Parts: sequence; structure tokens; C-alpha cells
Amino acid sequence: MSLPHALLALLSGREMTGYEVSQQFGRSTAHVWQAPDSQIYPALRRLAEQGHLEVEEVDDGGRGTKKRYRVTDAGLDELRYWLASPTQYRRQRDPAYLKAAYLEWAEPAVVRELLTEHIAFHAEHLELLERTRATLLDGSHPTLARRLERHPVAEHEQIVAWKVFAYDGLIDQARTEIAWARRGLDLADRLAGQVTDRVGRA
Repeated sequence: MSLPHALLALLSGREMTGYEVSQQFGRSTAHVWQAPDSQIYPALRRLAEQGHLEVEEVDDGGRGTKKRYRVTDAGLDELRYWLASPTQYRRQRDPAYLKAAYLEWAEPAVVRELLTEHIAFHAEHLELLERTRATLLDGSHPTLARRLERHPVAEHEQIVAWKVFAYDGLIDQARTEIAWARRGLDLADRLAGQVTDRVGRA
């Protein structure tokens, strides 16, 4: 997934200003694709130059003007083309797993700290994902609610179902990370016990 396609997907729900795009991106799309404002705004400009977004200058409450973006037909065609194209999977580059492969060089206390932090990080992320999933199901998610307003009621079920499906995958991943780190803690205890036994026999 590229940032331009993530922005097209977000704006397919409704038109937004650059600031609104940044805010909504952080609340929804960022769960599957992270990007700072320093990348979002230039990407919006490029999409407009390519004809995938239409830009309108609107009043900013006496402070000048701001840009409002809406997806063009060409932008929707590009989104459909991207969805239909093969997914480009990336090789994993995760420092947690790289460190795990060489934890024999770390002190037992450091091992436990690393794995405990891993659990805490993914537990917090899991809680956020589960809360977001619940808002998708009860209709209180603001971005989804605005998207549904633009589509016939007959299409609402599939729109919600695919969003929930995506979050189910993210939730499964977070739970797997927590379970993996907990197994690591068990392994650390077992290996520490073996070292203690060897020292005792010596």
C-alpha cells in the first residue's frame, strides 16, 4: 500500500481539508499505514497535480483560505486499479525479532524487560483496535458514519463488514505478538533455571 492510495481511500468517504485529512488519517488509516504530516501534505499536492484530487479554496474563518480536497473520477479509477492489482508483500524488518534471535548476549533482566515492553506495547495497541472495531459495529465511528451517508443503505452492510474484517486481522496480529512475547518470558525462565542447575551442580 502506498501513501497516495491510502489518502485516496480515506477521501473516498468524503471531501476534507488538509487538516481534516491529517486528523482522520491518524485516527483510522494510520492503523494500517503510518505517515507524518510532512509526507501527507506533499502527497495531497501530487495527487491534485495528477488529477486524482480536486482542490477548492475555502474561507478559513477570517484567517485566510484553506484547501479542501475531493476525489475525482480519475482518483476513484486509480483506487480501483490499485485494489485490483497484486499486493506487493514486503520482507519483514522488525527489530524485536532481530533482537530475539540474539538474546543469548543479553542479561536475563534485559531479556525480561524487552519482552515485557513488547507485551505492553501490543496490549495497548490491541485495546485501541478493539475500541475502534466496536465503534465500527455500533455506527459511532465518525469517518465511517460520514462514508455511509454517501452510499445507499443496501451497501452499508458490506462497507462495515470489510472494515471490521480488516480490524479483525490487526487484532489477531496484536494478540499473536503478545502470546509470542509471553512464550519468550517462559523460555527465559526455563533457560535461567538450567543455568542455575548447572551452577548448583558445579
